[in-house]
Amino acid sequence: MSWDERRIHLIGIGGAGMSGLAWAANQLGAEVSGSDRSESSYTERLRSAGVSIAIGHDAGNLPAGAEVVISTAIPEDNPELVAAREQGNPVRHRSELLAELCSTRRQIAVAGTHGKTTTTGMLTFALRELGGDPGFFIGGELPGFGPEGGAANSGWGEGEWVLIEADESDGSFLTLDPEIAVITNIEMDHHARWENLTQLRDAFNDFASKARVVVVPAADSELIASLEAPDRKIVPFDVNQPGPDELDLSVPGAHNRLNARAAIGALTEAGFPQEDAVRALRGFTGVKRRQEFKGECEGARVYDDYAHHPTEVEAALNAFREFDPDRLIAVFQPHLYSRTKIFSQQFGAALALADEIVVLDVYPAREEPVGPLEGVSGLDVLRAAADRAGGRPAYWAPDLDSAERIVRSRAADGAVIATIGAGDITKLSDRLVSA
Repeated sequence: MSWDERRIHLIGIGGAGMSGLAWAANQLGAEVSGSDRSESSYTERLRSAGVSIAIGHDAGNLPAGAEVVISTAIPEDNPELVAAREQGNPVRHRSELLAELCSTRRQIAVAGTHGKTTTTGMLTFALRELGGDPGFFIGGELPGFGPEGGAANSGWGEGEWVLIEADESDGSFLTLDPEIAVITNIEMDHHARWENLTQLRDAFNDFASKARVVVVPAADSELIASLEAPDRKIVPFDVNQPGPDELDLSVPGAHNRLNARAAIGALTEAGFPQEDAVRALRGFTGVKRRQEFKGECEGARVYDDYAHHPTEVEAALNAFREFDPDRLIAVFQPHLYSRTKIFSQQFGAALALADEIVVLDVYPAREEPVGPLEGVSGLDVLRAAADRAGGRPAYWAPDLDSAERIVRSRAADGAVIATIGAGDITKLSDRLVSA
């Protein structure tokens, strides 16, 4: 069946991954609709392209005969999913639609616990600078790639390549068939899906073993050894390779220099001269919510970052230090009770890199604080941070309102304020710079 003969309904269409699929299917000619709990920047973009979106989940939202696409986050009792199963509508996981869309292009897929959004963004930006017109699917918004120069998390160009942020959180990256696979790093993060690090590493191995080229951290000798094969090329990267000694990037942080090295490796193996790839990457200014400059508050510079794992928080704060602020104020909102329970001490250690610390309560997302998660709180992170802060200020702000009051009282010329987390803390950065 051709795309213009298909009707596709996405439950949870407002999320980063699902909205990207909706955009691509719509661009290819399918009749696309969807629903979500609330509006987002993604729903605005889709509506402008003619996609019908309902806010709130209701069986009446389901078009007759439509293919229904869901993510792992959609529960079985969702009324639209229930109706789809009762009526016999085909129901597919989002990974199946992504694999179908990408099967018509040469694929570069970027996986890893940290850095995959930025690395995919770097590749997308550089490939366009090099004259390509790639398709892309990113778990964040890339400025300048949307309509009228706005931001976009997906696109469907006319070039031969498609660039994919490959998600390990629910194992969906295993449906992809990349020609070039990039693995930025491997750490435990999604404990509800992976029982242990061995199981997770096996999954990354399965993901990469399909590729003819694999770009991997040079330090991960175990992964390199497991992937070596006569018909597969291994490209190692570290802070010094591949590429020249100096990269002169527009984005700060050692972690971004590593991301760029991985991108250079992938672009070179895709057939682009290394010096051209390096030059193209110098113009990359970042993905939204990754060290994104939002404006000023009482003379302080305000940045917003999506970091939600201790390693990411540490990397972000070290990057902000490169701006040489008089004071670095970290405002952190833990994401998920399960992650907070496991990593509260590590979060505290990472946050202690700041001069002042503000911690909000947990953003629950899909979880409830019941059973083994009962009693888990952002206070656990605050206590761990205060223990390591050496007497530096550490504040409890259970909600956005209290956080705003505290941060405004501490803002001053020369300071950097970093709002950090994967929940709705990004709204705080908007508030701080709005008045």
